[in-house]
Amino acid sequence: MGTVPQVAWLIAAVCFILSLGGLSRHESARRGNFLGIVGMVLAIGAAFWQAIESEVSGGLSQGGLSVLAVALVVGGIVGGLLAVRVAMTGMPQLVAILHSFVGLAAVLVGISVFLHGHGGAENTDVIHDIEIFLGVFIGGLTFTGSVVAWGKLDGKINSRPLLIPGRHALNLAMLLVCVLLGAWFIQSSASSSDLIALIIMLLISFVFGAHLVMAIGGADMPVVVSMLNSYSGWAAAATGFMLSNDLLIITGALVGSSGAILSYIMCHAMNRSFLSVILGGFGTGTAVASAGVDRGDLVHTATTADEVAEALKNAKEVIVVPGYGMAVAQAQHPIREITELLQANGTRTRFAIHPVAGRLPGHMNVLLAEARLPYDLVFEMDEINEDFPDTDVVLVVGANDIVNPGALDDPTSPIYGMPVLEAWKAKEVVVFKRSMGSGYSGVDNPLFYNENTDMLFGDAKKSSDDILQALRR
Repeated sequence: MGTVPQVAWLIAAVCFILSLGGLSRHESARRGNFLGIVGMVLAIGAAFWQAIESEVSGGLSQGGLSVLAVALVVGGIVGGLLAVRVAMTGMPQLVAILHSFVGLAAVLVGISVFLHGHGGAENTDVIHDIEIFLGVFIGGLTFTGSVVAWGKLDGKINSRPLLIPGRHALNLAMLLVCVLLGAWFIQSSASSSDLIALIIMLLISFVFGAHLVMAIGGADMPVVVSMLNSYSGWAAAATGFMLSNDLLIITGALVGSSGAILSYIMCHAMNRSFLSVILGGFGTGTAVASAGVDRGDLVHTATTADEVAEALKNAKEVIVVPGYGMAVAQAQHPIREITELLQANGTRTRFAIHPVAGRLPGHMNVLLAEARLPYDLVFEMDEINEDFPDTDVVLVVGANDIVNPGALDDPTSPIYGMPVLEAWKAKEVVVFKRSMGSGYSGVDNPLFYNENTDMLFGDAKKSSDDILQALRR
């Protein structure tokens, strides 16, 4: 291999590490994204350079370079169109389906390496077989798991968990069978037997990945996206070992470990173990509210934009709690304008972000950054939860589970034990919502019926625009 690709891959690896560090803070996120782009351009360019060297030396089949060039152009066009056309509300689905591509790539590379052979001289046959088997297994479950996650996030698959009888025993059985197939694959000397074991394991991993994600409820989907991100990283790392490619190993390890750490942080934020998430749980409640009397004799109170604007004019402390409904309605821009007016009026206005708000890790932070909201107004749950009792008005914009008091005081609630934003402790709560429905995860929210809660029905952007006009009068 030439020196140029090796040097380019080394620089790309450094760019990816610096990119990940830059993304840890809002102020350096733009620089982090730019470094990530530079690293990816270098990585692709180095791979293409290596292919040119290989064709010159006769190591690449005739026409192989042309096929690679066409794939690069087509992939670049498709990726560019997706980036331009997909709205922010569709980002969770896009991320999930991109994870499936990584998983499928690991599967195809693993099978190709097995059929044609591509081991480094430092690898023994046993180690190389383990690399292939693990790469295909992780890639297979990542592929189907990500496709199911995309279906759930896009509304094509019901968000409620599929809890079939004996599902844990079924998962364990599939895992044990894959372990036995791995032993067969490693020990078998006949290539045909090896291939049979690999294909059977691949089919089982497809079922395993789909079943794991089907059993996970809607409220856990942000963790699922993070978990699949981790899986795709380990699949890429396994591919790197198969191809003796240091950059793939480093990049895969970065993605895999950061995804695992993020999954742990989010599970901690929900007071749940990672194991409990992948075994399914949240979102099993089916309580559905209607438009009149709900939850026994409890009644919700409706309000208007003018009444909300009047309350905001008289408030000294305001907290905004954004949720996925804000993303759907694209209400972040008028909300930012409302914030500017309130601050000009001397009202202290802040934003409270729950770690699992939205359907993607960091979803709300990105939306607020897109609206150019100053980041010093944005606070994490642990930083702001104690301030709700001293707050005059809380605006809950399209959020549900993250402000559900049942998580703290209702042992029968599916989300019991999950730390939440304690918005109900404020003097007045205004909930922006289209209806009294229970939301994506299927869990009803008693906050909607509290005496100090008013429901502002309708599209969140229109409601925000109406409040904005009323504040300007």
